[in-house]
Order: sequence, then structure tokens, then C-alpha cells
Amino acid sequence: MDINIQPTQNPKPRPDPETLEFGRKFTDHMFIAEYEEGKGWYRADILPYGPLKLEPSIMALHYAQSVFEGLKCYRAADGRLLLFRPEMNFKRMNRSNERLCIPYIDEDFALHALMELIKTDGDWVPSLDGTSLYIRPFVFASECALGVHPSRRYKFMIILSPVGAYYKEGLNPVKIVIEDEYVRSVRGGIGFTKGSANYAISLKGQEKAQANGFTQALWLDGVERRYIEEVGTMNVFFKINGEVVTPMLSGSILPGVTRDSVIQLVKRKSIPLSERRVSVDELLEAQESGLLEEAFGSGTAAVISPIGSLSWKGRERIIAGAGIGELSRGLYDQLTGIQYGRLPDPFGWVREVV
Repeated sequence: MDINIQPTQNPKPRPDPETLEFGRKFTDHMFIAEYEEGKGWYRADILPYGPLKLEPSIMALHYAQSVFEGLKCYRAADGRLLLFRPEMNFKRMNRSNERLCIPYIDEDFALHALMELIKTDGDWVPSLDGTSLYIRPFVFASECALGVHPSRRYKFMIILSPVGAYYKEGLNPVKIVIEDEYVRSVRGGIGFTKGSANYAISLKGQEKAQANGFTQALWLDGVERRYIEEVGTMNVFFKINGEVVTPMLSGSILPGVTRDSVIQLVKRKSIPLSERRVSVDELLEAQESGLLEEAFGSGTAAVISPIGSLSWKGRERIIAGAGIGELSRGLYDQLTGIQYGRLPDPFGWVREVV
């Protein structure tokens, strides 16, 4: 498809990069493509950012047939605009689409559309240390009908938002509570997708955690309720007696792009690593015996988030002296160095917007 570009006639003032919040300001333009059963994806436009005209009967509002992705664009010191493994996000989007009966989106075209949108709004990419342009591709059912069946119409959109540094005062450990009341996902469900409903399910645990002074909730498996899965917005890693351990992908855990990047970096450092089931009992025993050396989360927003304490059944367990472990710090520095073009990229992960 050709992309029709309609430049805005009313550009918005650029926000102060010193005061950027996550997902509060949006650039001048948005991308939108239309799908109709029997016709396929048939129109693609870059338009001025603004409201959508939608009927109250669109199926996404009633049956949650929608998915999204999240990635970032970084401004290098020399002014280049860099994307970090964007093809992984569009591959994952199609895995989410398949599970939620949403039509396949050509991944090369999606990346092309993203490049064109970023070039249109390139001056929105902030340059202060730690800032970036957050990218939100999403798809939703737009057929106007009631009745539980896959929609016959969809919209694929991309919007952009300049965001500030996640750690404004430096890399800080977070306090996590292991959730023992609610469950987020089970095998066979949609836990491995970025379906919108998957995140609605996690809100109650997040709300409960934050009300009790914790940053986020760490979810257990939904069947036995004893195996670690993931935090609401992060995959998790533990360094136990010299080995890095992360819960294996079992169909209920999101296959994070940053997770995969961490695994490759750890292996490159020749540090032992295993993807397997990790029980709460094993984790707590490792902490009590002093073998739990580090714990951290990985995700697009924070990149690496050191975990300073884990709480279970009302008892807080301090990890790494509530500080930042050597591995966590090293991975954060290496990943962000690659993302911003400060360090060599031996994996070919970075794509320049051209």
C-alpha cells in the first residue's frame, strides 16, 4: 500500500523535555490503516493527530478484540534516530493478532509505516539524556455490530509520545509484592499476548500492591499458584548462586523483547543462564541462605529495573542490600548504550530511521 501523508496545518508546541511524563503528550501526526473482510488492508494514511469518529457499537468496546505494542525511538548524540529491534515487536503483534482472531499485518509494511511516521514527526524525538519517543502501535475491531464473533473490520494505528527518563534520579531499586489472591493468566489463555484485556486483568493486583506501598505485583502461575511468572509490566530475572534464572515461556508469560535481549547479553558474558520454572519456595530459600544475589525486571519502559525487596505473606525480603547489583547495572548500561548508539551493536539490533 502507498501511504498518503496529510501534514498538519496546526503544529503543536513542543513540550519541555525536562518535564515529560509517560504517555501524556502526543506528536502532531498518527498513522492509520483500514481492514475489511474480503478486501484486506486497503488504505493507509498519516494524518494530523486527533479524535476518531467511532460508533458506540464497535466490537472492540464490547468484546475486547484489540492488541497493542510498545517500543521506543532514541536520538543518538550525532542526531540519528534509532529503533531497537522493531521487527520483534511486529512479529509479536502478529502472534497476538492470531490468538485474538485479528488479521495478519505485513510486518515489513508496518515497519515502513512506522519509519514514515517518525520521519514526519522526527523533531519530536527529545535529545536529553534518558528521554525517548515512545511508540504505540495498536489494532482494534471496528465493525459496528453486537454478537460474539470475530470482527469483519479493523483499524491498525500508530501514535507517538515523547517521554522522559524513567529514572530521573538514577537507577533505583523497586519494592515488589508477590500476589497471592488474584491471578493474571493461565496456559491456553492470552497471557503471552499484548491483548488489551490481558492488562485490564492485571490492574487489580497493581492497585492492591501500590495501595500497600509497593511498586508492582509479581504474579504467580494461575493453576498451582506457586511458580513465579512476571510483574505486570516486566519479565523477571534472578541471580541465584552465580546462575541467572528466568521463568520459561509457557504460554502465560509475555515473550519480552528486552527479556530476549537480556538473555543474549548474559550468554555473551558466559554467565550460566537457565529458563525454567521458579517456585516461590526456591526463591525464598535462596534469599534466606544468601544465595539470591540479585533480582531485576526487564521491559521497554525501564529497560532494567533492580528489585530491592520482595514481600510474601506480609514479610519483606531484602535483596542485594536493597541496592543495585553489578549484573543489573551492567545490563542497563550496555542495553541503553546500544539503544542510544553510544556502544557497539554486535547483534545488529539497532535500526536507523532513514
